[in-house]
Formats: sequence, structure tokens, C-alpha cells
Amino acid sequence: MPVYKAPVEDVMFLLNDVFSIERHNNLPGFADATPDVVEAILTEGAKLCEEIFAPLNRSGDLEGCTRNPDGSVTTPKGFKEAYEAYAAGGWMGLSMPEEYGGQGLPSTLNTVMQEFVSSANLSLGMYPGLTQGAIAAFLVHGTEQQKKIYVPKMVEGAWTGTMNLTEPHCGTDLGLLKTKAVPNGDGSYAVSGTKIFISAGEHDMAENIVHLVLARIEGAPAGTKGISLFVVPKFLVNEDGSLGERNGVACGSLEHKMGIHGNATCVMNYDGAKGWLVGEENRGLNAMFVMMNEARLAVGVQGLSQSEVAYQNAVAYAKDRLQGRSLTGAKFPDKPADPIIVHPDVRRTLLSIRSFNEAARALLVWTALNSDIAHRSSDEAERQSADDHMGLMTPVVKGVLTDLGFENAVKAQQLFGGHGYIEEWGMSQFVRDARIAMIYEGANGIQAMDLVGRKLGKDGGRAIMGFFNEVGSFCQENAADDTLKGFVAPLQQGLGHLQQATMWFMQNAMAKPDNAGAGATDYMHLFGIVAMGYMWARMAKAAHAKKAQGNGVAERMDAKLLTGRFFMERMMPETGMRLARISSGADITMAMPVEAF
Repeated sequence: MPVYKAPVEDVMFLLNDVFSIERHNNLPGFADATPDVVEAILTEGAKLCEEIFAPLNRSGDLEGCTRNPDGSVTTPKGFKEAYEAYAAGGWMGLSMPEEYGGQGLPSTLNTVMQEFVSSANLSLGMYPGLTQGAIAAFLVHGTEQQKKIYVPKMVEGAWTGTMNLTEPHCGTDLGLLKTKAVPNGDGSYAVSGTKIFISAGEHDMAENIVHLVLARIEGAPAGTKGISLFVVPKFLVNEDGSLGERNGVACGSLEHKMGIHGNATCVMNYDGAKGWLVGEENRGLNAMFVMMNEARLAVGVQGLSQSEVAYQNAVAYAKDRLQGRSLTGAKFPDKPADPIIVHPDVRRTLLSIRSFNEAARALLVWTALNSDIAHRSSDEAERQSADDHMGLMTPVVKGVLTDLGFENAVKAQQLFGGHGYIEEWGMSQFVRDARIAMIYEGANGIQAMDLVGRKLGKDGGRAIMGFFNEVGSFCQENAADDTLKGFVAPLQQGLGHLQQATMWFMQNAMAKPDNAGAGATDYMHLFGIVAMGYMWARMAKAAHAKKAQGNGVAERMDAKLLTGRFFMERMMPETGMRLARISSGADITMAMPVEAF
């Protein structure tokens, strides 16, 4: 049976020592998030994940979801009760506005909790995760009446939410969608069409499911300019808030998937279902992008989550599995062989995963804090800077963390040898579950093109220049600190490579866009390595400061510093390789005739 322990201690180090969350006490909700309160909340959340969610991960994978003859869906045994425990604990509304029944705490805490939940049980965690994204869309684009009807019930966890974009004939190119909406004459619309790959589209865990559906109003312009967003509940809602008759929406079938078997991924059929416009007519993508951007960051969390749980199980196995002797002589002479953790290549694998996990977690916390600032600060310049960060980092977090999260799950599986390929050890599930994160909410090649094609040049390059200035200033300010030499110099070199790559695009991609397309994924990963290197430099500075305070943390901080040094020595040099690939351009990539493939 796989194991999982939520990294509460590591998160507290990030919140208190690296990012000093208390300095944001001027923001709404932060004054209540004292270190003691935060630690108590996360400890309780960890308990829920370790004791209730995690034990259902493997059984949920084996059982999967079942579509019944009437179109209803039964989730795996124990999922309903676990979800109810999550809802009853108030976790759905952790960072939601108090006026709708939430606790109003920083969304950063919700991001951390999402990691714990996803590591413990990714399939189960998707049900509340999608609901939180739907709530965000309502809060920004919903009418006051829609907020009043739907948000409190969703915050309570009594109702869940979904997002319906993809159709059988169109995925990323939403301009091709055919689902139509016909006005009923009473302010509502009759929505008809088929959506596929709808996570949590039908289940037995909540009394109502609130679907957010992209559709085209009759007579609307072709392409993305004619798309609107509609709220289509499974059950209609009466004026007094009670549930009315069943709407014309049903699960036609369940997708048979590689992983996340415990989540009901549905084909949803809309047959004149009653829906109401959310946001402006023909501007549905604007409204849906609120939910999509929330989801993209959440999917980045999922990438980290599978890397973390796979690492924990690989470490446990490496300490226990006896095989061979150390190259420098037996380390456990009283045993018939040494545990495999003594071998350099095993340690290389484990440290590659661990150094990513800690840096990725820091990157997510940093980005979540910026989200809080962007949404809660009263200072316009501060909000703008935070929003710039969010726009720039969203494709990086989604693309890089899911690519490497999957790679790390495979690396962890490799340490088990043949046992890693056997289902009962659980490593196969982590690999299978991690794979979807690279695909949904915009495949990672799309994320890379979004970064290079849209985010770099936005507002005259203001966001990327802000990132360059922040990292460059850190390097300059700490260049003389002997304790940070192993961090600052590699970071400075990596930053230089990123700046060169950015300049290369400016000089070579405007006249020849294929150069941007061919180098986008390498650029995204180059950016991710530098961003994580910056996180390690900041963590190293905080670790040295914490060691100086005493309090018996030296051993833990030394381990953190060694992990960071490994990242800088073994992972950061990849920036040079990425720059070389980018600089090679698109000529060879595009030279092959289509018929020759």
C-alpha cells in the first residue's frame, strides 16, 4: 500500500521564512492567517488527506466510476463519504468570500491544500477543485442573482461545478464548437450539443451539479468571437432555492482512460437544456478563461503532487530494498546487502525529484501569493505587478510542473525495478495519473506558445522585464555573500541564457513565426529552470538565516541546502542546452515535406 505524508513543515518554512506571509497582513484575510493558525489549518488538512483521502486512492483506481442504465454515475466506494468530510470541514470555502459562506483566508492556503489533496488522491480531489474554479468564474462574471443562487451552495459543497469546453470535433480550437443556444423568450436559453472529456460531469457525491457550458447563440458570429458562456444546472433551481425538475442534460457515457479512474470523465449530452447567460453575449471565452486560468494553476499543482507522492514512496523503498554493495565498501555489513539508497545513481534519481519538488512548491506558493495580491491589494501598482507575474507564470507553472511531474513519477517507478511495473505497489498509478496533467487545460505545447506568442510581448514586455529585474537584483545584492556563491553564480548564468533566448526571439521570430513555434517548449522549460533556480536561491538565503537562529533546525536546513546545491549543479546547466536548441531555429524542423513523414 503506497504511503503519503503531507509536507506541512516544508510549507511552513516557505510561508514564514522564505516569503514572510505576515508582511501581507494589510491584505484582506491575511491578518487572520497568523503562523499558528496557518499551521493548525494545514495540520488538520494534512490529517484529512493522509487518513481519509489517501487510503482510497488505490481502491478508487481499481474500482473506477460506473455509469448506470439511467445515466447516473456511481463513484468508487468511500469517495462520497470522503467528499462529505471535505465539505463538512469547510475546505471548499477556505479562501472564498465570507459573504457567501467562505472563510475569506488567503487563496495561498487553498493552493497548498490542493497539493495535499492531489497527492493523497488526485481523482477525488478533482471534484472540489473544479467546483472552486466554477465559483471563481461566477464571482467575476456572474450576475448578483447567479451569485446568490449558486455560490453559497457550491461553497458549502452541497453542489459541485464543471467546465464544458471540448467537443468531439474541436479541442483547443474552440472557434469550431457547434453547441448552440436558442433564446427561450424568458431570459433563458435552450442549450443543445455534445461535450466530451468533462471531468466530474456526473456523480453521486452532491445533490446538484452546476455546468458552465460554452455555446454559440443562434446568429452569433463564427469563430471565437461568437462564443457565449451559460450556466446549466443538472437540476433547475426554484425561486426559494430548492431543487426543481431535472434539466435536459445527461451523461451519455464515461471515457475509458489511462488514469484518474476515480474521476468521472463524461460525454455530456445537452438536449434543449435550460441555461442562463454568464457574462456578456459573445464574450464567453473571457468568462471561461477565469476558470481556465484557475484550472491551469491547479493542474500545475497536480504535476507537483504526483512527483511528491511518487518520491515519498521511492525513498521508502530505496531505504528498505537490499541489493548489492556500496562502491566504496559495505555500509551495512550486518545485512546480506546494502539498501539501494547507498548507490550514487539511486541518489541522483531521488535528489533530482526532491530538488524539483521543493523548488516547484516554492514557485507555486510565490505565484499564489501574487494571486492574492492581485485580487486583494488596494495599491494599483502592486496589483499590476502581481497580475503581470500571474500572466507570465501561469503557462510556466502548468507546462513545466506537469512535464517534470510526469517525468519524476516515471523516475520514481524506475527505482522499484520490476516491482514498479506491478500494479499492487502503486507506482504505476502515479505515472498513469500524472500523464493527464500534461494534456488537459491546454496541452503543454499550447502553454509554451501562449508564453512565447502572447505573454512575452504583452504590455511592451513589462512582465518579463519585471522578472529579469527581480532576479537580476537578487543576484547583484547577494553576489558578495559567500554562503550563497553556489546559488547566485549558477542562477546568474541561467538568467543570462534566458535573456539571450528572449532576445533571439525578438530578433528572429517576428519575420519568421516558425522560429517561435519551434523553440517555444524549450523556452518554457528554460524559463521554468531559471524560476526554480531563483526559488532555490531564496530558500538557501532563508535556510542560512534560520540556521543562525538556532532552535535545533540545523540538520533539516543542511539537508535543504544540499538539495538546493544539487539542483544548481545538476539541473541548472540545462539552461545552456535549451538556449542552443532555441537558437538553432526552425529551418530543419520545417524542411521535411509533409508526405515524407
